[in-house]
Amino acid sequence: MKLIIAIINNDDCPSVLSELNHKGYGATKLSTSGGFLRAGNSTLLIGTEDDKVDDVIAVISDFSRKRTQMVTPSPSFMAEGFISRAVEVSVGGATVFVVDVEKFIKL
Repeated sequence: MKLIIAIINNDDCPSVLSELNHKGYGATKLSTSGGFLRAGNSTLLIGTEDDKVDDVIAVISDFSRKRTQMVTPSPSFMAEGFISRAVEVSVGGATVFVVDVEKFIKL
């Protein structure tokens, strides 16, 4: 048994959850926020058998696309003055952890 912890962009979460449910996988969604952009993320907790891990990761990969987005940072003081121009950053995609589970009990 494995626990898959997937951190995905909020925009991708509905389609990832829909496809996981369609394929018979259960998931628990936690609302989280990222450190760099302070953007909303979703962390999914998915318990599954060892032989199903690749299928779950494929679903996450197929429905969590990386994309670029223009972001205007909050003004910050640098040696040359204030910086407030928009910068292009990469968002989306997924960070996935797969952890061994010693025991799984559903009550």
